[in-house]
Amino acid sequence: MSSTQYSSLPATDLDNISGDIFVPGTSSDDNTLDEPVSATLMRDVRAVGNKFYHVLLPRDGSALLNDWDLWGPLILCTILALLLQGHGDSEHDGGPQFAQVFVIIWLGSGVVTLNSKLLDGKLSFFQSICVLGYCVLPLTVSAITVKFLGLVLKKGLVKLIVDFVVVSLSFAWAMFAAVCFLKPTNNPGKKIISTYPVGLFYFVIAWLVISQP
Repeated sequence: MSSTQYSSLPATDLDNISGDIFVPGTSSDDNTLDEPVSATLMRDVRAVGNKFYHVLLPRDGSALLNDWDLWGPLILCTILALLLQGHGDSEHDGGPQFAQVFVIIWLGSGVVTLNSKLLDGKLSFFQSICVLGYCVLPLTVSAITVKFLGLVLKKGLVKLIVDFVVVSLSFAWAMFAAVCFLKPTNNPGKKIISTYPVGLFYFVIAWLVISQP
């Protein structure tokens, strides 16, 4: 439309043509580009802490599903890798290396997520990774506990039994939390076959924890 055609339009039509560009789903209140970096970091820290709380007391999974992130899983994976890595200066040290623990956790969670998607799960890929990663929290706590017990108790039957009880409870805790969050999103007719890989994933991590050097 040429400028002569615009000038021939009534004023009301010109008002309808001009205006602001609006993108659905956005709001000026959601714009965080102008906020301080410290405020952004604190908001992310509170979000991660809130998700940890929901794993400790698994009741409502909306906090993990609707506002997913990978900060928590990355933190937990790094802590586990640091705790479980073996000492490279010993030829008889059977502990895994940092990169091996990292690959086992992330690759394992990816395989479990892919299995869920193939079974018509309702979660997106990164939502499932988020849930599986945050639910590693109990096993991370047990790894810290086992490492502390190694400084207090001597190696023997008593320590082995205590470690087994601690890791078993953390495995059951992680499994319960993950099932609480994932069960409503799985295909009703395939819940068992969807849950089995989740249990296997946490069992492998639990085995790494109880067998740490």
